[in-house]
Amino acid sequence: MASQDLTEQISAEQRASAAIPKTRSRKDGAAAPLDDLDRKLLNLMQGSFPLHSRPYAAVADAAEVAENEVLARVQRLLDERIIRQVTPIYDTRALGYGSMLVAAKVDPENPWQAAKIVNSHPGVSHNYLRNHDFNMWFTLAVEPDSKLGLDGTLDVLQQLTGAESIRQLPTLKLFKIRMDLEMEGGTGALTSEGVAQEPVDLQPVSYDELDMNVIRATQGDMPVIEEPYAPAAGRLGLSVEALLEHMQGMHERGLLRRVAAILYHRRAGFSANGMGVWKVSPEQIGELGPRMASFRGISHCYERPTYADWPYSVFTMAHGRSKEECDAVLDAIAEQTGIHERATLYSSTEFKKIRLLYFTEDFKNWESQHA
Repeated sequence: MASQDLTEQISAEQRASAAIPKTRSRKDGAAAPLDDLDRKLLNLMQGSFPLHSRPYAAVADAAEVAENEVLARVQRLLDERIIRQVTPIYDTRALGYGSMLVAAKVDPENPWQAAKIVNSHPGVSHNYLRNHDFNMWFTLAVEPDSKLGLDGTLDVLQQLTGAESIRQLPTLKLFKIRMDLEMEGGTGALTSEGVAQEPVDLQPVSYDELDMNVIRATQGDMPVIEEPYAPAAGRLGLSVEALLEHMQGMHERGLLRRVAAILYHRRAGFSANGMGVWKVSPEQIGELGPRMASFRGISHCYERPTYADWPYSVFTMAHGRSKEECDAVLDAIAEQTGIHERATLYSSTEFKKIRLLYFTEDFKNWESQHA
């Protein structure tokens, strides 16, 4: 099937849902009641939703319940906005997209005006207001053939928002990127140190038209049905087995990180997230970065550049059921590593949180309006 046809098959509802941050009422922002089976399923669904023709049956086996019970519960968790979506997670860097974290100083009296402009870019997947002079923190990605590139795009965004200053914070080393909220364990589980892993290779890998078509057909919300890969396989003109074999190959090549459930943190009980930034000497980063990343309460860990007014080289995202639990995770890291010079930036407002949609016309349309 032609790639243009597949692009057009991305439904208006799916694209709108991916492009616009979910707004929460006070009720929607509150933690939802969960029983033991809910928590077990959320852990299993976050860990890895299998590349299997009947993945919910595989989850049911692991949970020791019936498949129809898992299907009903997952649909309820979606309806109650505890699960945000079940989706393939493709690797931005492996696909050759340029990306970075950006810190900006915007008008503190009216940050929503700047946020609306920043959020209009389809490559902005996360955007938060944080308690710092650099008060807006967002991630930005641009396509491999972007005419503006990252620098040009940031120039446009700075001009449109009137940001006083912008700090580019690209990833120098990636130690961890995996958002699993520990649903069954307590603070002790979050503050425990695991096995340190080697830094992740950030190099792009080769891919072809079929890979792009598979991404177009599978990205976004997956249906909660016995064979959730079947609709995408049908759009591609492939059998389910052929699609799963190809996706497994994409996983082995690094294009597909995993398929998983992504949660609404607050609804799942994790009301706080703190970006712990650490002053680590260059000669210690190779040893301590992986150790910091290994803590269960840390979802993301990177080495990023420093500036004269920003001495922090290692960034760790901590998640907890409270600010105190986030602090406990970061305190445990300090105790175990001996690094005590840090700052913690807490988010006060979530302006945007989506998964990127790749190989759509949205990027080129934005650049044609602003380049």
